Amino acid sequence: MSLRTRLLILVIAAMLVPASLVGLRFVQNRSSEINAALANLVASADDIASDLGGKIQGTAQLHYGLARARDLDTSDKAACSAFLSDVREEYPQFTGILTINPDGSLFCDSLRTNRRLDLNDRAYFKQAKVSQGAVAVEPVFGRLTGLSVLQIAYPVRSDAGALKFILLASFNLNKFAEFHDRRLLAEKEILFLDSKGTVLVAPTRGGWSDPIGASIAGSDLFRFAAAADGEPSRELTDRDGRTQVWAVARSPSIRKAGLYILVGRSKDGLVAAANRRLYEDLAILTVASLLLLAGVWILATVSVGRQVGRLAAMAKRLGLGDLSARIPPPHPRGELGGLMMLLNGTAESLEQQRAAIADLSHKLSQSQKMEAMGQLTGGVAHDFNNLLTVILGNSEHLADRLADDKELQRIAADIATAAERGSDLTRSLLAFARKQPLRPREIDIAEQVVGMEQLLRRSLGEHIECGFAFGADLWRASVDAGQLATALLNLVLNARDAMPEGGKLTVEVRNNSLGPSDLDVNGEPRPGDYVMVAVTDTGCGMADDVASRAFEPFFTTKEVGKGTGLGLSMVYGFAQQSGGLVQLQSEPKQGSVVRLFFPRIVAAHDEASAPAEPIAVPDGRETILVVEDDDMVRAYVENELRTLGYRVITTSNGPAALEVLQKPGDVHLLLTDVVMPGGMFGPELVRQATALRPGLKVLFTSGYSQNPVKMPDGVDARILTKPFKRQDLAAMLRSTLSAPPR
Repeated sequence: MSLRTRLLILVIAAMLVPASLVGLRFVQNRSSEINAALANLVASADDIASDLGGKIQGTAQLHYGLARARDLDTSDKAACSAFLSDVREEYPQFTGILTINPDGSLFCDSLRTNRRLDLNDRAYFKQAKVSQGAVAVEPVFGRLTGLSVLQIAYPVRSDAGALKFILLASFNLNKFAEFHDRRLLAEKEILFLDSKGTVLVAPTRGGWSDPIGASIAGSDLFRFAAAADGEPSRELTDRDGRTQVWAVARSPSIRKAGLYILVGRSKDGLVAAANRRLYEDLAILTVASLLLLAGVWILATVSVGRQVGRLAAMAKRLGLGDLSARIPPPHPRGELGGLMMLLNGTAESLEQQRAAIADLSHKLSQSQKMEAMGQLTGGVAHDFNNLLTVILGNSEHLADRLADDKELQRIAADIATAAERGSDLTRSLLAFARKQPLRPREIDIAEQVVGMEQLLRRSLGEHIECGFAFGADLWRASVDAGQLATALLNLVLNARDAMPEGGKLTVEVRNNSLGPSDLDVNGEPRPGDYVMVAVTDTGCGMADDVASRAFEPFFTTKEVGKGTGLGLSMVYGFAQQSGGLVQLQSEPKQGSVVRLFFPRIVAAHDEASAPAEPIAVPDGRETILVVEDDDMVRAYVENELRTLGYRVITTSNGPAALEVLQKPGDVHLLLTDVVMPGGMFGPELVRQATALRPGLKVLFTSGYSQNPVKMPDGVDARILTKPFKRQDLAAMLRSTLSAPPR
């Protein structure tokens, strides 16, 4: 059979199911409609009782107000009746308002009948006489009007508690019932009975035969209404054979007043809605069947074939490697639509994976490039610092010997200045390569920033507004304070250059917890707790292509001679070497923000800052063993030491130095380079040397170190960074030699 024939057979078979469901629904609807109607009857009765309770409470409030009116506290019966007549005009729900003397005689009334009535036989009067401020309620037929009313009486007493008179308001039950009868849209019948079974308000339709004033005390309906804790609704058949469903209000206050409120409805009316729903369902089923048959025919001949064609075209494009292929909406419902969405989702997932692979490849390339640059700059810095050591030292010698020739001495000073600038460049290169020697210590970063406030303000100039913001309860971090100051100054100067026309700069220090979605400038997640230092400016900002290269060494957008391009690279390297990370956010004409994150120290330790070491007199008589592989540096150091008065022994590598130490003779200090050829670096030489001579003092020199210098146990070694001046060398030597043994 063809697909079209199969679908038609399925449709015809499927129609049997809704037909069965319609019959089942009719049965269920009939039951649910009856239950809902019963609940609605009970709710209507309770709602009428609740409304009547509110009217009683409102009448009580009216009595409280009238009791204090001077117009009622009078012996002028006509004036009193006139006043009550005016009040009654404002409250048409009452058939009358009157006052009763303590002896039970009528004094004045709003109808001005001037009749004499003895009300001692009324239950509400008896109850009000003994009441201490509460209203008394009783349903009766009014003697003045003959209408069914709810008498609401209130005792008015003197300050001494003596009964002055009783206020009585006759609430019109007929009008009250008529109001609710209109509200119920003529679907229900309302019946009011008193406690003796007397009909106070009778239904106006539905064939009710008992008139107002008649008694139904012996009927099943009254017994149902008067039952103390009976069911809320009941189905009853009257003497005319009509089956009614009645609900009675179970309000305790209304029943206590001797009033029963019932709401009824014909049983035929309850099921009429269910019968109507059946006819509607049958009509809908017929129309739906016809539409379904027509739709299946169209689906079988047109839609299915078209959708299968769309699927085939999509699969062909994916097979050719076009991951951007999608089946455009609208998508049909069912398996075909689900298959289309699945294919679209698969194509999207593959496209995302391809993009992720490309992104990872870019990040890997960037990381390898940065690492290669770091290796290159580290090697260059090592050799360059050796050269600068010789240049700086010899320029000092020239300056000393050319003291009489001012011009040549100035030239020597220029050579020294150039060497110092070269030293600054190598420090920036080492900072980028994360190879600079750091002296981290536990500090309060906010305190360091506060100490730089005046320097930063002077660096910015008066045309730039500068602000500082500090978070509460800042964590502590282990950071090289000097390098932090240099990094912060670099960021501030970059921000200043980005705001030539003025602007605002903000330095912020706060605690910050990063999650897996927080990435550094290389796109790597570094979750953890950090102390954040952020520098925000309102300058020109950077485009995406510029921001992606901002931390590369020697990359700059400034004019020639305006900058080296090492500022941000130094900041990047310092943060990475400190165990932290850097984030950059910038948009053209929207300013930039650079955030540095330094790891939080979980357990803070109070460490006393090491006192500044005094610069000792640069001379001595001790013997110093110098180990330096660079001939020019070794010659320069030997000459400086001899000038300072020391006895000097020089070697070019570690094994040669060990041979010297194995021979007899005094050696007071080992001055060795950290990185040396021959397989033995400075730390290993120191470990073996101190084993031979336990009391030997050690001073390292370093222009670059691939790894942090790890001191052997029990050795108090210090590091002198290349290039260094004669005064730095002399001071470090005396400090090391003067230090007490560990």
